[in-house]
Amino acid sequence: MPCNNFKMPGRSSSNSGSTGFISFSGIESALSSLRNFQSCISSGMDTASSVALDLVETQTEVSSEYSMDKAMVEFAMMDRELNHYVKAVQSAINHVKEERPGKIPDLKLLVEKKFLALQNKNSDADFQNNEKFVQFKQQLKELKKQSVKPKEDGRHNEFDQIKDKDASRAGNERDGLQADREADGTEGVDEDMIVTQSQTNFICPITQLEMKKPVKNKVCGHTYEEEAIVRMIESKHRRKKKACCPKIGCSHTDIRMSDLIQDEALRRAIESHNKKRHRHSE
Repeated sequence: MPCNNFKMPGRSSSNSGSTGFISFSGIESALSSLRNFQSCISSGMDTASSVALDLVETQTEVSSEYSMDKAMVEFAMMDRELNHYVKAVQSAINHVKEERPGKIPDLKLLVEKKFLALQNKNSDADFQNNEKFVQFKQQLKELKKQSVKPKEDGRHNEFDQIKDKDASRAGNERDGLQADREADGTEGVDEDMIVTQSQTNFICPITQLEMKKPVKNKVCGHTYEEEAIVRMIESKHRRKKKACCPKIGCSHTDIRMSDLIQDEALRRAIESHNKKRHRHSE
């Protein structure tokens, strides 16, 4: 257990309350408070990410989405700066404990030097080390791909084109699809059975059911129902075995709980798809 009190060499215990004695307990307490503030930054990033995804989902003007992107950058910068300061303070404490200098150093100056040294190495590439920032950019990209947007010329979106097939068949590109279906004897198949690639991704490889709380594997990129994959990992670990990715063909043979992140974009895409399907079935 690390010692929080350091007595300068050559000093008597009678001077331990003056310049010959350094107590690090107050500093450690302050560091603990700073780490707690990091959780506030994390919550702020979660909120900004959620709002940005809402804006994309509702197709709100790009400027509002851009504001959330800027907010995420600012949060990431605060998190980096706070991390650097905590590292600088901890490094200064370790320096004093290990070096045991003959006189008490100026801790404030020592911390400032170490902090500036870390700050001088800042670059935009640092954001790639911020898991929440990286996850935000990925989720935003995925949701934009999966969102079905109306066409600029006022025609129905792709989903509506399929559901309104009987009303707009003539002169429409779907005549080719109808002809193919008549040729292969699948004309009577309900339109809901036409499953797109994105809809296929809604199915959990473990339960074979549509996911409600999808989580993504950061290592291989596959998604699963959260409860199902957690149960699978725990079951394997209880038997001292590694959990392999259940997606057919995946080579990832050691899934860990820390590999899993909430796939908010996919969850929203599934909910959006189900709402549209429900509206068209009424």
